[in-house]
Parts: sequence; C-alpha cells; structure tokens
Amino acid sequence: MHDISFTQNRELSWLLFNERVLEEAQDGRVPLLERLKFLSIFDSNLDEFFMVRVGSLTDLSMLNKRVIDNKSEMDQDEQLAAIMDRVKGLYQKKDYVFKDLRDQCRAKGFYAVENEELTEHEERILRAYFENTVSPYLSYQIVDLTHPFPRIPNLGIVILYRLRKKESDDGNCIGLIQVPPNLKRAIRLDKNKYILLEKVIEKYGAVLFESYHVEDTYTMSLTRNADIDWDDEDYEFAEDYRSHMKKMLKKRKRLMPVRLELDRLPPKDVLDSLLKNLSLDPSRVFVTSSPVRLGYLFDMVEELAPLMGPENLDAPFEPRIGRDVDENLPMMEQIEERDILLSYPYESMDPIIRLLDEAAKDPTVVSIKITLYRIAKNSLVAEKLMEAAENGKDVIVLMELRARFDEENNILWSSNLESAGCRIIYGFNKFKCHSKVLLITRVVDSKPVYTAQIATGNYNEKTAKLYTDFALMTAHQGIGRDVNRLFDNFLIGELNGSYDYLWVSPKSLPEGVEAAIDEEIEKAKNGGEGYVRLKMNSISDRKMIDKLSEASNAGVKVEMLVRGITCIVPKIPERTENISVYSIVGRFLEHHRIYQFGKGDDAKVYISSADFMTRNLRKRVEVACPVLDPSVRERVLEFMDTMFKDDIKRRELLPSKRYVPVENRENFIAQDYLMKEAEEYERGKKERNEEKVVAIKSERKKSESFFTRLIKKIFG
Repeated sequence: MHDISFTQNRELSWLLFNERVLEEAQDGRVPLLERLKFLSIFDSNLDEFFMVRVGSLTDLSMLNKRVIDNKSEMDQDEQLAAIMDRVKGLYQKKDYVFKDLRDQCRAKGFYAVENEELTEHEERILRAYFENTVSPYLSYQIVDLTHPFPRIPNLGIVILYRLRKKESDDGNCIGLIQVPPNLKRAIRLDKNKYILLEKVIEKYGAVLFESYHVEDTYTMSLTRNADIDWDDEDYEFAEDYRSHMKKMLKKRKRLMPVRLELDRLPPKDVLDSLLKNLSLDPSRVFVTSSPVRLGYLFDMVEELAPLMGPENLDAPFEPRIGRDVDENLPMMEQIEERDILLSYPYESMDPIIRLLDEAAKDPTVVSIKITLYRIAKNSLVAEKLMEAAENGKDVIVLMELRARFDEENNILWSSNLESAGCRIIYGFNKFKCHSKVLLITRVVDSKPVYTAQIATGNYNEKTAKLYTDFALMTAHQGIGRDVNRLFDNFLIGELNGSYDYLWVSPKSLPEGVEAAIDEEIEKAKNGGEGYVRLKMNSISDRKMIDKLSEASNAGVKVEMLVRGITCIVPKIPERTENISVYSIVGRFLEHHRIYQFGKGDDAKVYISSADFMTRNLRKRVEVACPVLDPSVRERVLEFMDTMFKDDIKRRELLPSKRYVPVENRENFIAQDYLMKEAEEYERGKKERNEEKVVAIKSERKKSESFFTRLIKKIFG
C-alpha cells in the first residue's frame, strides 16, 4: 500500500491539463481565431488520450488480475470508470465552448450552415458537388444478416442511416457511408459561409439506398486503441527492424475500438447493434452537439484570417537570431569561445543548421553523431547529415523508430539517411532513446576536439517554432567526451555507462537528481536554505514524488512548473506543505525540462530531455546536462524567474486537485515578454552592427584622406 494522501491518478491529472487547454478556448482575452485553434487542440489531445492511455487501460482490463495504480490505489477498471465519468463533463464543456465560438463567428458574419438553412441556389450547387466530386469516393453498404458490419477506420467519420425497406416488411436496417478523408471537410459556399462535408453526404447520400426509406441519420466517429507493444512479436528473423515496424503499424490500424462518438443518440435497437458489432461498453459512447473531429478548424482559421482581420489572431512572430550568435562568424569558432544557448521559439533553430552545414564541409571534421526522435517531414537537419556522409564524414544516427505517431516518417528518413551513407542504429530493445544530443568531432594537431549540443527538445524545424525549448552548444571537452562515450555505449548496447558530467537514464539520471535533492535536504537540516525549482511537462514517478515529499518535510522549498500530468498534490500538511505546483498553457507549448538545485552562486542547473515520469527516468535513455558557463547559467535562472512571474497564464494547483489562476498583480504574460525580449536583442544587435559599419567607413575616409594628401604633397 502506498500513501496516496498527497498524490493523484495520472489519467485524471492529464484530463485536468486538457481542461486548461479548453479554458484557453474560453478566454475572452485570447483572439477569437486562436480560441478556435485551442478548441481543435483540446479535441485532438482527447483523441490521442483515448488511443493511447484508454487503450492501454483497456488492454489491462482484459487481464485476470488487478493492476493497482500506486498514486490512487485504483485498479484498471476503476480508473476507466473514473475517466469516463470525467470525460462526459468535458464533452458538455466542449459543446458549450463550441457553441459560444460559433455564435461569435456568426456575429462577425462568418458561419457554418445546417442543411435546413440552405437556399435553393446553394442546394443546386451542393447536389452537383455531391454527384460529381463526392459520390465517386464514397464507400457505403447496408448492415443486415448477409452484409456484416464493416471495419470502420480509426477516427474516421461515418454517416449512419436508419433505413426501412420500401416494398417489404423485413423491418429496419442501417446503412453506413464513410466520409472520404481525402476530400476537404469544410466546403465554402461563399466567402463568409461554409458547410461540413458530412452534412452534404447526410443530405444527398440517401440516393445510394434507393430501395429504402430513410428514417433518420446520425454522424458518428470511432476511436481505436493505438497503444502498440512494439516488443510483442519476435522481429529477430525479420529482414530488419524497419520491416518489423512497418508490420506493427499495419497492426495498429486493426486494433480494437475504445470510444464511439455520435451527434445524437439513436434508438436503443440501433445503439445496441452498434455496441455489439464494435464490442463496446455503453460507457464508451459520447454524444456531442459539436461536430465530431474538430481538426478542420485549423484549416478554417487559415481561410478566415484574411477576412476577419488581424485583431482575431495573435500578432505574427518569427524566431529571432540567438542573442549569443554572431551571424558573421562561423558557429564552431563562436562555440569555442563560449557556450551558446538557443531559446526556442523565441530564437531560431538556424544556428544548428549552420553548425551542421559547417561540419559537413569542414575538412577537419571526421564524424557527426546525433540522436533523432521526431524530425520534420522536410528536415534540413537530415539533409545536412546526408550531405556530410556524402562528403566522406562518418555520420552515425541513432534513429528512434518507436516515436509514437512519427514512426512512418522516421522509417522513411532512416532509409534515406542510410542510402546517403549514414550509419543507422535503432537504440535499445525495450528502451526508447529520447535524448537529444549531437556531437561533432574534429581532428586538430592529431587530437580529437569535440563540439557538443544538448537540447530539451527535438531536432525539428517545425516544432522549434511552436514548442519552448533550450539548445545548448558547448566546446567543453569534458562534456564532449561524455557525449562521445554515450554514443560508444549506444553502439555496443550498454545502458549503464559511467559519465563525468552528464546524467543518463536509466541509471545516473535518477540517481543524480535524488543526490542533488539530498544535498538540499542536508542543507535545510543544518539550518541553511534548501531549495529546488523544476520546470517540466509531467511528473508521475512514485520514487521521485516521495523524494520531493521527503525534501518538503525537511524544510526544503520546492517550486515546480509542470505543464501537464502532475501526480504530486501540493500543500498537504506533513507531506508536501513546502511544495508549490504551477502550470502554464499559452500560445506556445511549454516543453523545457530544467532542474535547479539551490540558489545564488551555488545553484546547480541542468537542462534535460527527461520529465519526472517512470518511463523517462527508468525505461528510456535520457540525458541531463549541467549548465557550466556562468553567463548561460545566469540566463537560464533569469528565464525561470520570468516564467514563475507570469500572472495571466499561470495556474496554481491546490490541495483540492483543482487549478486556479494566480493573483494578477502585473498583468504579465511570460511568453509575450520573451518574444518582445528576443525582438529587442535582435534590434540592439542590428544597431550595434550599423554603428560598426559607420565606424569602419569613417576610418576608411580618414585613411583615404591621409593618402590623398600625401600623394598631392609628393606629386604636387
């Protein structure tokens, strides 16, 4: 038995986080079209939650033994019941928010129409569109004794027709039409008005069942389990690991249903038939007055933005050149002089691309080693690695093929990289490699010289504009040797290597964190000020939660900024009374992992790829790197101060397990401040460069005038 007086279930905690996303869609201070985006994000988040977390618990529910959660003492069935109960409330809230946003858009003259609102002219246009464009793509059938229930694709949209035979007493049956995923979902009727594709099919699809009367129609969507156990089949005899992964991805598409969404509740006989054919419990049925699958809202925002005006969107922002980066000097030369920190998305990822470009062409570079977890579909990082391999560099890429929902992209890139001459390795059996590290090795005076880069986020040009992360570039040779040793261990399958500077899970990272917390505990016990400050995405690891509780009981002040899953409950007497937990959901997705132990000049600061989740600390290969350069360390601490100062987007987690807004004293949004700060640094750099140019021109004029006078004097 575990003490659950200061912990909460991870699934219910995640649902609280997603409710925060929904609250952003409700917030009148957020521009209207941005609120539509948040609503779409909430919906897609919930899709993934059902595919992965509910899917996993559903698998466990089929076991003949209880599996107990150590933060809530609930078994798998109790967790599923609690989830379904909580989610029903979220659906009600989502429907309310959707209606509110729809009404606000309509008030501005932009809206979706229902079938009953169509004019005769619009009906003629849509009938022709259905017959000429939609109908050829439709897959449809009836369901009866001789027509078995078809396989419905994951997250596909289906129109269900309740049918009655025109010239027979055989009774009712149902007809199903799958909405083609390759057709545009929102159909524009004019510049201000649109209708959803499923509404068009619902209205005109009855002609496909001409032997039947249509009694009623419903729109539904099915969610399938996508939580694949990558190790549940022996792949040693397959052609290679990529072949195994392709086979497993095909398996994902056939996994069992975990949720059914309907726009209205059908009669009992129809619903019973659906549940029987889908092997679903009634608790997994959710009725929503909003359209199912709200992903189309992102496309609508792009179309509506020019029409509705800039006040309905966030002000545009492009990442700036890093404050520590000189565009006129080679990256490796700059990194040799000092450590360089990039802060995404406020600063651009371009210096990383420049660094790889230099390495690909530098004759002194002998090798490039990198871990790739999620990369862009059009990846400049991968292209530079391929160029380096083609130039004769030894390029080693650890490509994690098991990055959920990015598997196909990673399989494709691993093949392309290998074809270009890169050496591809796939990490460890049963241990995903989630670390983000890069090592460039040069030979100078017959000795290896290392340039290392360690990041909290992926080598992905797209997400670097959306997620907040740090990327540290350093010529510290001790860190470089550690990264080189890490890759050596990758190549021989060694998980428990020894390192001088880095903390690497599954061994030295959790041990290093616990030892650092112990130092703060000792400090507090001896009358000093013990202090721990953390920023991450999630905390669910029971051992780490207990260690933080121990620190709190010893008098250590613990401040945490955790965006998502938060299984530790703060301010519980004699358990977590010295712990404060906050969360920020804003324009950009908060993604850093930063660990701070102590205050002032003695503070130890690490950036990491690891959240405090059991999977990250004990079942993955993750890296935490110390920030040793004093100026970079100071910058990271200032960044943490800025985040904890936010009094608009920041919420505090209460002992009641509810999030509430912090007291608004300064109307301060950290992300807005950091955007403005990046712009000001870039402006200052440009002004300094302009001053340099003026000074150089002035010196040239002086020099030219001197020589002019001299020539005149000599030659008269």
